[in-house]
Amino acid sequence: MSYKQYFENARAAGRKPVLAPALINQVLHDVAAEAIAQTDLILAENLKDLALMDSKDPKYDRLKLTAARMEAIAGDMINVANLNSPLGKQLSETHMPNGLSISKIRVPLGVVGVIYEARPNVTFDVFALCFKTGNISILKGGSDADHSNRAIIGLIHKVLAKHQIDTNVATLLPAERQATAALLNAVGYVDVLIPRGSQSLIDFVRDNSKVPVIETGAGIVHTYFDKSGDLEKGAEIIANAKTRRVSVCNALDCLIIHADRLNDLPRLSHILKEKEVELFADEQAYEVLTANYPAYLLHKAQPEHFGTEFLSMKMAVKTVNSFKDALAYIAANSSKHSEAIISEDADNIATFLNDVDAAAVYANASTAFTDGAQFGLGAEIGISTQKLHARGPMGLEELTSYKWIVKGDGQTRNP
Repeated sequence: MSYKQYFENARAAGRKPVLAPALINQVLHDVAAEAIAQTDLILAENLKDLALMDSKDPKYDRLKLTAARMEAIAGDMINVANLNSPLGKQLSETHMPNGLSISKIRVPLGVVGVIYEARPNVTFDVFALCFKTGNISILKGGSDADHSNRAIIGLIHKVLAKHQIDTNVATLLPAERQATAALLNAVGYVDVLIPRGSQSLIDFVRDNSKVPVIETGAGIVHTYFDKSGDLEKGAEIIANAKTRRVSVCNALDCLIIHADRLNDLPRLSHILKEKEVELFADEQAYEVLTANYPAYLLHKAQPEHFGTEFLSMKMAVKTVNSFKDALAYIAANSSKHSEAIISEDADNIATFLNDVDAAAVYANASTAFTDGAQFGLGAEIGISTQKLHARGPMGLEELTSYKWIVKGDGQTRNP
């Protein structure tokens, strides 16, 4: 099938009447049930993909599916089904002096294209969120996850066919690079493109797409341990943000510490030591850690270690002399994804939350919570780091636009 035919089929599927909410929810429940029932099959296909990737590759963990992860995926699908649909929601209504009634209601974006790398869970997430919001999804997965993605889309199509729904509402393009080029140029067929993956992928899509793009940027994540920070809270928060799952975009990349608290750095990093996290510390932090952190895990930081998304058990440590310096450092190095402060100073917390320019800002909590499901959105189609249309975890509402409904009774406009 030609790429044009894929796109035409998807656009045609989007012109069909909107499905009843009860049917949409039933399909999502059925896909969740089928995902559990077919877990062994999907994991077997996933193993084929894993066998072709170096287990030390940062993308390996993102690629890997397990029975527990399949249960979580199914749970997210059910959560999406149980959420209220934003479609048709009236955002405003005005009655004009001339008798016109003007209202604004939520509608689907249309055909949503998603380009992603080794993340087979994205296939489920995109389908669920787009289907719930009346959007058509066109997915372009990477070749490194193709066995997994094919098994998943086959499962989804099986459920759609059972309910006599056009399977073109969810299309998985071939894994070849030519499909990416075709999708980037699918003007008139695709309404918006959302890239999910490395910064290089996001940059490529943004720079080459003729279709509007919503960027889901890389996560260069900082946590600032303030002069008043609580040591016990700090150690737990930092360890969780860094080690819970290192391959995801909300994982901590750089600990910023106030110079007055440097002597607490060994205690602050004791869980990191247990987890064997490699530290790239600036001169001041390195001197403090030398006698307290394993030599094979401690390195003097180089310029390239700052402003870096590690996606592995590695983390930079930066010393600052003031709260103001911490804000300046974050401003210079942030990817505007997630940033956190650990502090007991109410004024510093308020300033941090107000002034730091990121999609999600935290006070005394782990950045690991930047996630659609954790934010009550059921799942996410990505975490937008831009400011137009959507920002942060993109759930159901972020997959809608709006249109104006104007009702009259013969009104005409005079010059």
